[in-house]
Amino acid sequence: MIRLSRPDGDGGAVIERAAILAEGAPAAAIEAWVVGHGGQPEAPTVGAPAPGLYALRPDRAATGGGRAPRRYVLPVTALGSSR
Repeated sequence: MIRLSRPDGDGGAVIERAAILAEGAPAAAIEAWVVGHGGQPEAPTVGAPAPGLYALRPDRAATGGGRAPRRYVLPVTALGSSR
């Protein structure tokens, strides 16, 4: 997992979901490992509602529209002392 991660500002690590998906077939197992080791989906940013007709679209909900997280934030202890 170290190969897929990058350090974050708090001493932990961040793994982009795109990097997980780029691994191909084992992506589901990698995502399960990340969540199993304390990885939390990054909270979606909620901006101001868009003006006009498109603001009413159900996929623009404040919950992120049901989309998968863009990245996972791992605690300091998740990757061990090998960092």
